[in-house]
Amino acid sequence: MKTNFAPELLADPEFAASQAQIRKCVHCGFCTATCPTYVLLGDERDSPRGRIELMRTMLEKNETPSKAVVTHIDRCLSCLSCVTTCPSGVDYAQLIDHARKHIEDRYSRPWPERLLRALIPAVLTRPKRLRAALGLGRLARPLAPVFERLRMPQLAALLQLVPERQQRTATLEAPVGEVRGRVALLQGCVEPAMAPSIRAAAARLLGRMGYEVVDVKGEGCCGALSEHLGRGAEAEAMAARNVRAWRASGPLTAIVTTAAGCGTTLKAYGKQLGTEGEEAAGLARDILEFVAEAGLPPVVREPKMTVAYHAPCSLQHGQRIKAAPAALLVQAGFDVREPVEPHLCCGSAGVYNVLQPELAGQLRDRKAANLARTGARVVAAGNIGCIAQIAPAMVVPVIHPVELLDWATGGPEPEALGAPPKDRR
Repeated sequence: MKTNFAPELLADPEFAASQAQIRKCVHCGFCTATCPTYVLLGDERDSPRGRIELMRTMLEKNETPSKAVVTHIDRCLSCLSCVTTCPSGVDYAQLIDHARKHIEDRYSRPWPERLLRALIPAVLTRPKRLRAALGLGRLARPLAPVFERLRMPQLAALLQLVPERQQRTATLEAPVGEVRGRVALLQGCVEPAMAPSIRAAAARLLGRMGYEVVDVKGEGCCGALSEHLGRGAEAEAMAARNVRAWRASGPLTAIVTTAAGCGTTLKAYGKQLGTEGEEAAGLARDILEFVAEAGLPPVVREPKMTVAYHAPCSLQHGQRIKAAPAALLVQAGFDVREPVEPHLCCGSAGVYNVLQPELAGQLRDRKAANLARTGARVVAAGNIGCIAQIAPAMVVPVIHPVELLDWATGGPEPEALGAPPKDRR
């Protein structure tokens, strides 16, 4: 694609990087077949190549974007399915992140939107605040239909994401047998408040594999939510804080996360921070990626349960980890079934399901229907956002694959499997 950026703009490394990616786009249209919003809406401006054209014009002019441009860019899920499909190797993440920062800096949103976008990182990135908010949310869940009728879909969407029950927390366990290494298990922000069982299962599994699991003092949110909102400086500050904390904690074999969305962000720290972040990015591993590399412990029970595997976009497109999760579940004795349209996003996408509840709801229902058609007893999804998004539309439990792997190798049965049907959403 031809570009016409002014020389003074290209002196900025981010504008130069965006121009390089725009020029790679040949408008072939392969991306339209796998873009969730284009599949739903059929509008060229809601396809990756259409958005690239909108972003090119917006960034070249370096002016305040129109409401229409902001609308179409806001509708992007950042699922990166287009990156998997693109034959030209366009780094779409570079473009959409730059565009969102530009909009955040230049565009004045209505005050309710500004308030919501300020509250999201203020609450979701701080586990104590989030736990308190979840407690209030459980009390307010019956009001979700009221907010729908009052045309307040964002508030209704937030309440629908609140788990019905609060899970038990668990402490880290010591490694079993010879110590093979030392692993920082990302503490995260949303997952510990919504589903602490995931991290507990990962810690048990890593201990069984012979790894010392540590909580790193000073570590916090990875910055993914802020990045999704266009708050680039905030996301970079979070990344820098985490890198300092990991360096101060001593030698690490890996930095492991149980949230696929966080993993994609951690692996981009080199891009955000340069040399300072490259070491951390090189150590970052998704829990399923790390288990596949290091080896699953001996399987002590084979549940022979049917599992529908949902591949999070951040795992299959953002990190290009596709075969390992399902292969591990098969190795652990599960009958794994893949739904149709596995490449399409479920609609979670960070906070997309809150900011774009109508489109997110359509994608959720489509995904849930495809998963239900597999006839599986349980759905396994390696990202807390996907789990929270899909679960309300499913009859069967939706849990993280690491909980099933922990169970098969000697851990307790996942709590969700023992819940009575009336408690499942």
